[in-house]
Amino acid sequence: MINSVITGSGSYIPEVEVENSSFIENPFCTDDGKRIQNDNQIVIDKFQEITGIQSRRYVRENQSCSQIASIAAKRAIEDAGINPEELDMIIVAHNFGDVISGSNQTDIVPSIASRVKHELGIKNEFCVPYDLIFGCPGWIQGMIQAHMFIQLGEAKKCLVIGSEVLSRVVDPYDRDTMIFADGAGATIIEGVVESEKRGIISHATVSHSQQEKDYLYIGESFNRFGKDTTKYIKMKGHRIYSYSLIQVPKAIQYCLDKIGLPLKEINKILIHQANEKMDEAIIERLYKNSGIETPPEGIMPMIIERLGNSSVATVPTLYDMIVKGQLKEHSIHQNDLLVFASVGAGMNINSIVYKV
Repeated sequence: MINSVITGSGSYIPEVEVENSSFIENPFCTDDGKRIQNDNQIVIDKFQEITGIQSRRYVRENQSCSQIASIAAKRAIEDAGINPEELDMIIVAHNFGDVISGSNQTDIVPSIASRVKHELGIKNEFCVPYDLIFGCPGWIQGMIQAHMFIQLGEAKKCLVIGSEVLSRVVDPYDRDTMIFADGAGATIIEGVVESEKRGIISHATVSHSQQEKDYLYIGESFNRFGKDTTKYIKMKGHRIYSYSLIQVPKAIQYCLDKIGLPLKEINKILIHQANEKMDEAIIERLYKNSGIETPPEGIMPMIIERLGNSSVATVPTLYDMIVKGQLKEHSIHQNDLLVFASVGAGMNINSIVYKV
């Protein structure tokens, strides 16, 4: 059989660290433009209590989404020990492309994947680069697509990247600005002929696009007194929380049920680093739905505390940090069963069961 196996990973964590204290002078407003009267320290303390975020990483002024994607890609290729010319496909998940510093203008022509192929110096004309816009679950969806091409015999080696520079699309008047971050993560996924099943053994994707469509959107600044016509990333946090708490456990369980795998067999759940309290609630609901009162200790690694929410980059970055031994309390071993899961704009949810 042909298994779809991760043979290498890499990530790029931007060097600029922005502490919560950096927002102490921000003129935060509500969505109707009214200035929040609470002292900003109160706003920041409440934010940290809910999200778990103490700091986040931003790119430098001369960096872009495609540039940091290329850095992560090079590290993944080196880790896999392959020649870049062997790649059949480059899939880059993002949502805003190369946003021009100081202008908030999106630049996606040519595609981010084409720019990465160029940066890697790949001459192979049959290496197909394309972008994937799927909200925060983009990298996982890219992995699912690569897996499908491998299983069809249309690809043998694929590079899947999640890269985002959200610091250039946030509204300084919106408290949610503090959630978002920049970063990139990448994996090499290969078709390997083996006698026993491993790698991606199950996957599921669901989407709800009625009233849920606008839970994450691009909208006006909360500053109603200026002349800023620029649009920024916005989200309806309470609705996303309620939606995710119900729908993400269902999607993960469906992914497990497809192969008859009990939840208790899972060793790690690598979930999108969106909000610490929300992620904890999702995992607790998942286990309670299976009749398990308390999730196993250490089942859900978190890196949001110091890295923030970098959208498509959170899950591949988390995976890379674990396998590279950068999270001392977490490790991944041969034959471990992992769940990758994410939720984001659309609203879209996806999940993968992966056997190491």
